[in-house]
Amino acid sequence: MSLARNSERSSRMTLQDITTDALVIGAGPAGLMAADALADAGYSVLVADQKPSVARKFLMAGKSGLNLTKAEPFDAFMAHYGPHADALRPMIERVRPEDVANWAQGLGQEVFTGSTGRVFPKVMKASPLLRAWLARLDGMGVTVNTRWRWTGWKDGAAVFDTPDGRVSVRAKAMVLAMGGASWRRLGSDGEWANTLNKKGIPKVSFGPSNVGLTVPWSPHMAKNFGSPIKNARFLAGDMENRGEAVISAKGLEGGGIYPLAPALRKGATLHIDLMPDVTEEAITKRLSKPRGKDSKSNALRKALRLDSAKLALLMEYARPLPDAPQDVAKLVKALPITNATLRPTDEAISTSGGIPFEAMNDGLMLTDMPGVFAAGEMLDWDAPTGGYLLTACFATGLWAGQHAARWIADQGSAAAF
Repeated sequence: MSLARNSERSSRMTLQDITTDALVIGAGPAGLMAADALADAGYSVLVADQKPSVARKFLMAGKSGLNLTKAEPFDAFMAHYGPHADALRPMIERVRPEDVANWAQGLGQEVFTGSTGRVFPKVMKASPLLRAWLARLDGMGVTVNTRWRWTGWKDGAAVFDTPDGRVSVRAKAMVLAMGGASWRRLGSDGEWANTLNKKGIPKVSFGPSNVGLTVPWSPHMAKNFGSPIKNARFLAGDMENRGEAVISAKGLEGGGIYPLAPALRKGATLHIDLMPDVTEEAITKRLSKPRGKDSKSNALRKALRLDSAKLALLMEYARPLPDAPQDVAKLVKALPITNATLRPTDEAISTSGGIPFEAMNDGLMLTDMPGVFAAGEMLDWDAPTGGYLLTACFATGLWAGQHAARWIADQGSAAAF
């Protein structure tokens, strides 16, 4: 099945006014999961997305291997959501990591768990899973319309600019799942916030999350562009993460630093422990041995056996090297990257900020807009990559969809927006 199938079908439509049980705006993981839940409850569902094809960010993430979730003890899993863990817990309890794996397998996509606990489809791609999911939704009667850009509400209906002109949709419930404000070219432009603000819905300002750092390197670092920093510990504020990063022409990129975005957004300085498995005392002892005729930098290289990338970083930020071995050891264990700044929000994998949980009830319905629910990265929560981000998108989408279905069952008439 072509991913453009529903788009082609919608391009032949000439409807200007539509009525449906449920309207979902945004065809990413959260929106599709909400549509799945609503259709499973027996309701007619229309999904609208502004881009020419659906789930573009999902597909982009899958190009390097789609990390669906992470297999680890549930409390450890939830700890990665930081201050938002309590709000998300009841939703993720419904969609635990094992449930995500079972869901993918139910769509015919075998999964495997890597050595770090990360769960991937065996094909290491997002497109087969997405095709199977869209086929399931099509079989349930879900209509997916692409190139539909939502412009707000008028006379109790949601209004869209479409290839066939302006279309209004009247629904009994509406689920918003339009993403945050990163990767604008893939559809998450955050412009929905202005529309909701006109309705009195508050928004926490967007900020970059899971994003690299801009570092104004000195010229001698150019030969290290593309080099990985392996087996390091990255620290910022009260947060730390062990992993890898890459030295790029722009600065630093990689999973080692992405989880530290909450602390870096607050202005904390990034520190790198270049030798996480060796104590400061042991490093001091190595550096205290007589260096003979070696220069200070050569003696350091021989004593610590740092690879070229780590040695370059140390020289970039510690030169001139202190005379006292203990002072050098302190730098090796916590090298400050003092002039680094976060990359722009649009370059981030995800964003913090969005609709605060305080503006919604327990079912993710906007308290000031009965019948309107929200899910996914539109909500103000933050999570690292590694399966946490995607799992919460699935979980909030399912939760919003199920509660929207209950709303329809209880109300029985079209909502007025």
